Amino acid sequence: MVPVIDGRLVDTFVELADTLTDDFDVIDFLHLLTARSVELLPIDAAGLLVAGPAGDLQLVASSNEEVRMLELFQLQRDEGPCLDAYRQRSSVTVPDLARDTGSWPSFAVAALGHGFRAVHALPMLLRSEVIGALNLFSVGPGELSEESLRIARAMVDVATIGLLQARTIQQHEVLVEQLQTALSSRVVIEQAKGFIAERLNLETDEAFALLRRFARRTSRKLSAVAADVVNRSESARELFQTPPVH
Repeated sequence: MVPVIDGRLVDTFVELADTLTDDFDVIDFLHLLTARSVELLPIDAAGLLVAGPAGDLQLVASSNEEVRMLELFQLQRDEGPCLDAYRQRSSVTVPDLARDTGSWPSFAVAALGHGFRAVHALPMLLRSEVIGALNLFSVGPGELSEESLRIARAMVDVATIGLLQARTIQQHEVLVEQLQTALSSRVVIEQAKGFIAERLNLETDEAFALLRRFARRTSRKLSAVAADVVNRSESARELFQTPPVH
């Protein structure tokens, strides 16, 4: 696997465990999990589905636009590795979608069409409680090494414990409300990404990265900054004056 700097891995676990602050932002936290998965593992993209209040899986985070479209396709067709990992409460691995379509032929064709050959799905599971699943995609065929799987499983476990811990401390109803807000905010964030991309002539993924960096730099929630962009608020003007980092 690609060498992982120990310090960066430790920093990631600290970030994923930090859910006790008053300004805890669920949607930014979940995007962090997908971003760090791509950064620290030998994969090319990641997507995250989380169960809403009614128990239905919904897309909350993806590392790029290709995965976002693929995850939405998975939900629309009700077939795919993330759904199986969530429902079966166990990891799902297909090292080569061109040879093994598993129980999801439509998803396999779609994944190959988006350039992905291998997929690994891990449930967000603690004891008997499952709250979502993480999809890891690779453009080339092959299985993840034992070391990579341990790191992936550890990150998912820490993120799961962090969310459940936040639920315990903040009460179940509060976290459910936060998750529902996160799911609702996704629409606003998509609109903001599109506006930024058009205004600054960026790819959608670059627009999202700029939006997220600006939210962190100004210590504001991602959803609030996205809403300001959509509403053309004065507070979002500085974002368009910040040179994009490629």
